[in-house]
Amino acid sequence: MEQLKYPIGKFDANRTDYPLEELLEYVLQIQYLPNELSKFLNLITAENAENSYRPGGWNIRQIIHHLADSHMNAWIRTKLLLSEENPTVKPYDENLWAAERDYGYAYEASYIILVGVHQRWSLLLLDTLKTPEKLQRTFFHPELNKSISLAQLIAMYAWHGNTHLAHIRLALDM
Repeated sequence: MEQLKYPIGKFDANRTDYPLEELLEYVLQIQYLPNELSKFLNLITAENAENSYRPGGWNIRQIIHHLADSHMNAWIRTKLLLSEENPTVKPYDENLWAAERDYGYAYEASYIILVGVHQRWSLLLLDTLKTPEKLQRTFFHPELNKSISLAQLIAMYAWHGNTHLAHIRLALDM
């Protein structure tokens, strides 16, 4: 079950040192996530959109909605940490969000949101890489009771997107 939940492995939340070259690769993964997701869109039907990657896991439609919600929050957190000193971010319960009625709607609108958010976010992140000291800027996450740097956020969301792409691949039985 653990392999299905974390098909590319768990994220190392304690790591803090990221070479610039590695962060560039992560930013490119963030930038190209909508393109990678688009490779699955022709394979998703009304029936298999209900497929889950594991018992009790989200279905394909829910994963796409979650990616849009989660990555909008990450983009906002990026903007906050670049414009304020260690701002406190608002946590949210992703499972409660997934239980809302909009997660039952078609996923196309969330895909369009992802395209727009990732275009703006990746351009901002690429620009930020030109000023490495900005990578150490942080936000405070009250649920985790710790500050998270922009470098950590970049690594986490590259991992996050790749994990959910792997979940969709599993749900499509590819």
